[in-house]
Amino acid sequence: MARWLGHTGDFAKYAQRSTYWQNLWNPAQIDLPPASPPDLSGASPSQTPAAASKFVGFLQPRLANGTFLYQSPRVCSPTSEPHLCYYDTKESTYEGSPWLYTFYAPHDMATLADLMGGRAALAARLEYYHASGLAYLGNEQAFLTVFQFHHAARPGLSAKWARAYVPAQFNGTMAGIPGNDDGAMGAFAAFVMMGFFPVAGMDVYLLTAPFFREVRLRARKPGREAVIRKVAARGEDPMAEGMIYVQSIKLNGRKWTKSWITHDFFAEGGLLEVKVGREESAWGTKEEDLPPSWGFEEFKGGEGQAPDAEPSHSVGEHIG
Repeated sequence: MARWLGHTGDFAKYAQRSTYWQNLWNPAQIDLPPASPPDLSGASPSQTPAAASKFVGFLQPRLANGTFLYQSPRVCSPTSEPHLCYYDTKESTYEGSPWLYTFYAPHDMATLADLMGGRAALAARLEYYHASGLAYLGNEQAFLTVFQFHHAARPGLSAKWARAYVPAQFNGTMAGIPGNDDGAMGAFAAFVMMGFFPVAGMDVYLLTAPFFREVRLRARKPGREAVIRKVAARGEDPMAEGMIYVQSIKLNGRKWTKSWITHDFFAEGGLLEVKVGREESAWGTKEEDLPPSWGFEEFKGGEGQAPDAEPSHSVGEHIG
């Protein structure tokens, strides 16, 4: 907004600030189970505690002088004291674990993937997070992790996990949502079933196969509708069991290879035809088809770069 309004100073300031999450990335932090923080300085291999997984590098609390504090990556997850990080918590995260918050750089997922070792490493972490019981969909912070496989060039895995949570944890029973609704649980389920999910703060909707044969939304433009229609190959039923993976998409009759769309579709109206199948496909997996990573592309030298917007990696420059 600042850039579009011509406020270049504000743009540079906040573009730089948007990179500060990197200050909390501790590349040496292993996935230790909850316990007193170990003193690994000079420890022999026999004294080093066993990691809970192979993954290394997590967000950790940090002092202004650059010293990392310690919080087990698993604390405040379903696997360890899930209700510890509410209200007056003594931990540094709220309603979620460092495992969860490590994924939260929605505007700069390309940089996060790079820190983790690449897109395949990001996909492996997300898969482990959801398969291991670390994920809890009862708080809003976890919603986006279901769809962040798009940034790892694996939109099919987003579809897989969306279908794993809905309807298993979101359904019409007495215990039909995993957490207090506040409008969020219902919104998550609605987005999943319609086949798209918004990335907060960005003009990006991540696409998956809808649950319905057709979804019609009133567009902002008078008299227009945004229509999402599920189709399949000739002779196949798009509503059949297992037909959850996008094979291809047409937007207003033209091939659409990107795994995301912008708000223009909902404002102007149009037709999104989603062809589905039973197996993952190559749709949305090419570099040019991945969701944008504004912090990576624009704030570090892409279109719209403002003067002095380069991120600094000095904690002292970022805090205070």
